[in-house]
Amino acid sequence: MLVPINWLKEYVDIEDIEDRVLSDRLTMTGSHVDSIVSLEKKISKVVTGKIIEMSKHPHAEKLSVAKVDIGSEILQIVTGAKNIEVGDYIPVALHGAVLPDKGIIESSELRGIESQGMMCSYEELGVEDKLIPKESKGGILVFPNEVELGRDIKEVLGLNGQVLDIEITFNRPDCLSIIGIARETAATFNRKLHIPEVIIQNPSEDIHDYINEIRIDSPDLCTRYYAKVIKNVKIGPSPLWMQRKIMDAGMRPVNNIVDATNYVMIETGQPLHAFDLEKMKNRKVIIRRADEDENLMTLDKEIRKLSGDMCVIADESDAQCIGGVMGGYDSEITDNTKLIIMECANFNPKSIRMTSKKLGLRSEASSRNEKALSPQNVSYANERVCQLIEQIEAGTIVGGHIDVGVTKFEEKKATLRPYRCTELLGTHIDTEKMLDILNLLDIKSHFDGSKIVSEIPHFRPDIEQEEDLIEEVGRIYGFENIEPKPLKGVLLKGNKSNLRCFEDGIKNYLSQSEFCEIMTYSFISPKKYDLMNFAEDSHLRESVQIINPLGEDFSSMRTTLLPNMLEVISKNINYGSKSAKLYEIGNIFRSNEFPVTTLPNEISTFCAGIYGKGDFYTLKGVLENIFNKYQIKADFKVLENNPAFHPKRTAAIYVGSVLVGIIGEVHPLTCELFNIKEKVYITEINLEKLISFKSVERKYAAIPKYPSITRDAALVVKDDILVAEILEEIRITSHQLLESVNFFDVYKGAGIEEGHKSIAFSFVFRSKERTLNDEEIGHLFNKIIDHLSEKFDAVLR
Repeated sequence: MLVPINWLKEYVDIEDIEDRVLSDRLTMTGSHVDSIVSLEKKISKVVTGKIIEMSKHPHAEKLSVAKVDIGSEILQIVTGAKNIEVGDYIPVALHGAVLPDKGIIESSELRGIESQGMMCSYEELGVEDKLIPKESKGGILVFPNEVELGRDIKEVLGLNGQVLDIEITFNRPDCLSIIGIARETAATFNRKLHIPEVIIQNPSEDIHDYINEIRIDSPDLCTRYYAKVIKNVKIGPSPLWMQRKIMDAGMRPVNNIVDATNYVMIETGQPLHAFDLEKMKNRKVIIRRADEDENLMTLDKEIRKLSGDMCVIADESDAQCIGGVMGGYDSEITDNTKLIIMECANFNPKSIRMTSKKLGLRSEASSRNEKALSPQNVSYANERVCQLIEQIEAGTIVGGHIDVGVTKFEEKKATLRPYRCTELLGTHIDTEKMLDILNLLDIKSHFDGSKIVSEIPHFRPDIEQEEDLIEEVGRIYGFENIEPKPLKGVLLKGNKSNLRCFEDGIKNYLSQSEFCEIMTYSFISPKKYDLMNFAEDSHLRESVQIINPLGEDFSSMRTTLLPNMLEVISKNINYGSKSAKLYEIGNIFRSNEFPVTTLPNEISTFCAGIYGKGDFYTLKGVLENIFNKYQIKADFKVLENNPAFHPKRTAAIYVGSVLVGIIGEVHPLTCELFNIKEKVYITEINLEKLISFKSVERKYAAIPKYPSITRDAALVVKDDILVAEILEEIRITSHQLLESVNFFDVYKGAGIEEGHKSIAFSFVFRSKERTLNDEEIGHLFNKIIDHLSEKFDAVLR
């Protein structure tokens, strides 16, 4: 919100307060000033003048010679401007004048004719292009009314003040206005607030003679609609004082009617809109929902396709305006307009916000209407704009008004206990001081002997309870004036959940194993599932879609961590990192229904990836160490049907009969889609499933008294027989004397039949009661080998 300080001074007396002090104090009381923008321009020796004579240049077709009266003398100026004529009041740069970006202006001869100065445009005076009135663009600045000759142009145009750029929070729509900031200023500096009194001097006739009907068909979209009529309208430029104020506030002047509505919108925070009443069929105004796919050309000459959840202002047959957002082209004010209806309405802020977003149409009006504006403000704003139109002689105000919708409002009250204010703020403030602060903020308050009773003003929807009133007292009193004290309260003791402790234990081990933790967004693009080559019917594609995403790349809640891990690995490779060991523990989001209509389940998931140094068995070893740490007995079973992974180098991870994760080499085609040319090994595990199998208890056994006996065996089996199957069979059928069995080698090559492989195991035998001899171990060993030969056609090498 841009607040010209000179404009602010019209509502609160702050002439004795420096601009920097004003800015700092407003910031400390809650109206955060982002910056102070100076209106000062590097201009000197530029004054007002009047063209009293014009003639063609004798030696140049496109030039004219003008006589300009500047009060103290008459100057001869040669110009090429086409938008000036005798009688116009203009700015004149004298000999030796300084202009922004123009340097020093000197008298000169142009085609043999002396020019004693230069007529100036808005651009040459340093005014931003976006603020220049359309009729003045590319031409000389012509004042809309008479000005005193010879006056310094900086005084005339107000190019000598400061503007506060204030950040307004969403819950304070009242501060999106000069009066709102003036109220804050008055309370901050203990000054009196002056709000303009509205009086229409010469109303004529009755509004009901001009409008046949106004009705609200959609009260959920429009709470209140207040209308006035202006006749004998004279469209033209607005007075210079009005133009300068709205320009300083960041808006471009258009014409006297539009400028008056913008002036009041900036002043009061309440948007208004003017229609050409003669273009409204049968002079009826209907506030309704738009028809589905109804078309409307807006003021920017764009045809908008509307939907049934949007509010429109219509006549008897067609929509004429998108309510609260932008007017329609067909009913806009033109130079020929003589009769207008002035609208001031209170709309559903959610509807305005959604409409503005759907149409990609944001305006000064919509940015205010999408906030919780007070419906009680519409009458004042409409009467105020009519007062200004009468004041600048732009039309005659028709007597009366039409007010439909909610017109009776309940009075809101809240109470404040002084001792509670002391408790929350941590300092004592006198009750009288509290009352003074609240009343300065237009919160009418009195003390009934035990508590302060406050009437909440209609423009403060953010105040609902005692704590809100205490906050008002605290910020105006000055939080910086409250002595810092230690917080008082009950000591809270918190504990980590079992899942969090489990996650932390895994993180600690991985950090010690030279893994680096990564953190990635929970929102990803659905296209990532295509890069992973997931099947079209894969449950991993059943993701939760974000209703209002930042963009397509963040439109889906992830169902797996794998795409994010591969994306990070790809970036590291592109940055020149030749090897890496990475991991992430984060939530994935799954739903039990699709399409998703309820909140999804958040599942804690572990993902790790390596490339460069290490292979499948490196990553598998890391997992086995984690499983051993928590006494989890996991099995790795070959998995061939996951298109994201290599079909021969991938395993599903089971604990008992429960599938808890996957590990393997990423499929070369998947790597190619992620622009990865290295072999990548990756694992993903559901920690919420895994945690149910963990145990931190340790059972200690005495050191064996008797020695062990080790036997190694190399068995030749078919290629399709898995080592895990053989180990499982040994465990199932083993004798109690078999302490352990470990796989340690696989061989294919010379001496091994095609389609077969040699796998080597180490068997350890031990008794807790005696020393074993070779004969009984040999008998037991042979029995195991015979069983494997029978079960798997294994042959002892």
